[in-house]
Amino acid sequence: MSRLPVTPDRPALLVLEDGSAFRGRAFGADGTAFGESVFNTAMAGYQEVLTDPSYRRQVVTMTAPMVGNYGTCEADAESDRIQVAGFVVTEAARRVSSHRATSTLRDDLLDAGVVGIEGVDTRAVTLRLRDHGAMRSGVSTEVLDVDELLARVRESPTMGGRDLTGEVTTAQAYDVAATGEARFRVVAIDYGVKRRMLRLLADMGCDVRVVPATSTAEDVLAHEPDGVLVSNGPGDPAAVIHGQATVRGLLGRVPVFGICLGSQLLGLALGAETTKLAFGHHGVNQPVQRRRDGVVEISSHNHGFAVVADSLGALAGDGVFTTADHGRVAVTHVNLNDDCVEGLACLDLPAFAVQYHPEASPGPHDSRYLFDDFARLMETGQTPAHHAFATAPAGA
Repeated sequence: MSRLPVTPDRPALLVLEDGSAFRGRAFGADGTAFGESVFNTAMAGYQEVLTDPSYRRQVVTMTAPMVGNYGTCEADAESDRIQVAGFVVTEAARRVSSHRATSTLRDDLLDAGVVGIEGVDTRAVTLRLRDHGAMRSGVSTEVLDVDELLARVRESPTMGGRDLTGEVTTAQAYDVAATGEARFRVVAIDYGVKRRMLRLLADMGCDVRVVPATSTAEDVLAHEPDGVLVSNGPGDPAAVIHGQATVRGLLGRVPVFGICLGSQLLGLALGAETTKLAFGHHGVNQPVQRRRDGVVEISSHNHGFAVVADSLGALAGDGVFTTADHGRVAVTHVNLNDDCVEGLACLDLPAFAVQYHPEASPGPHDSRYLFDDFARLMETGQTPAHHAFATAPAGA
């Protein structure tokens, strides 16, 4: 199926900003790319990872030993193009084994102009990032001198302070029709929205209007929505000033559901601060605990920043803070690996958010009930929203 010759003599080089260098073989396009280096622990779902807009300007290392086994197909793409800056694997599969495959990982990278490198000890890369944190990196088939590529890596921008939503948002608003009878009208603010989120909203009876990241609160409310989805997206949430203003303008006026970047924007709109995690959460096996009932969800993640709980306001109870302008806010979910905030709910306003990916594409479906919670919030308009977090289906 592959159009790309598999040749052993296409050398490639990965260099991290601390000087660590990893030589391997090129697959995909020739070229040189720079970005923040992160690792993803998913065993499958590589196409969804590649096309997730939240990975914009990042060089992703997959920890699975072989990637590309089942090829790619349009139905699994989370956006209209590959978003990663570069892709690092131990071994890229030479043959595809899936009746659904319409293309290959190698050809997709080639068509997108994205550099891939295989033959790398991804365990060593992962350990380096885990121990020293995410860092700038470069991957190249052109610059094979370590010192030269390292110098260029250190000249490249860091992820902190970068608003990348403009690179991934839709240029024009568009509609996604409800599957079957429409129950709700939802506006999704596209900061890098994944297609699976929109499909899930449509499947639960939502007519969805997707609007650009630059939309103001008044632009959103002009569509008279029953609820607003504040989507995932790339970059530093503190730099997305326009998104913070939009979410702030929506609070108390319409039910709000934030995911990933959307959760961080909700926190910032409430007056909190965000912080950059050492190496972020990227994978499909992160344990998140619901504080309300102690249930642990295995969840899908792709974020490098988090809301700082103590910055929400004065502590008013166990996990509940009183904000300066928006009443009480509860930390509804926490990550069991590092205790960082994974979910927020306003107790006096119809708004909640999670920092992970309940649409789980790829990943487990433990958190899918959050979309039902959003529907319930739109249907009843009742607060506090956090009560819905105690109503997950049996066995969740």
